[in-house]
Amino acid sequence: MAEYNNNNRGGGAGGNDRGGNNRGGNDRRGNDRGGRGNNNDSAVQGDSDFKEKVVAINRVAKVVKGGRRFSFSAIVVVGDGKGNVGYGLGKANEVTDAIAKGIDDARKNVVKVPLYKHTVPHVMEGRYGGGFVLVQPAAAGTGVIAGGAMRAVFESAGIKDVLAKSKGSSNPHNVVKATFAALAKMRDPMQIAQARGISLARVFNG
Repeated sequence: MAEYNNNNRGGGAGGNDRGGNNRGGNDRRGNDRGGRGNNNDSAVQGDSDFKEKVVAINRVAKVVKGGRRFSFSAIVVVGDGKGNVGYGLGKANEVTDAIAKGIDDARKNVVKVPLYKHTVPHVMEGRYGGGFVLVQPAAAGTGVIAGGAMRAVFESAGIKDVLAKSKGSSNPHNVVKATFAALAKMRDPMQIAQARGISLARVFNG
């Protein structure tokens, strides 16, 4: 028995040597993870001004032989409050993973929205699928008069005073995309004034 235990310990020592190699592998993997972590940190620092808003979370059930499998989809809007805003869709088996994917997708689709005195410069309509929205400027102190899906977009973009109405589908996917379609067609009054060679007051007053 003593010999058997010694051999086992010898095998254990060999296992320790191999374990040491494995730990070395763990060290290398740890370094790899550290490298990826550093890259993510730098990416987050570049987008540190962006704030996320979850517009809607939808649960999808798939019926299989063993029962039901649930997955989740999340619509997320990100923005820095200075005119830069984007939206994204994430799908995963967990809510947190779906939101994380939606945030990554939204940061890849950021657009610049022209602002004028914390509101939109002029009236504009937007359509996407069954979604149809009307967006128009409002006086200072009015606030964001809009529904939930549109409100998230306006607040993320930094629009503080706006009047908006959804006249079509209430599907948050279509409403968000129609809102972005309206904002994408907005024109910057400063650029129009420079292109026409007139004053900014004349652009608005004719």
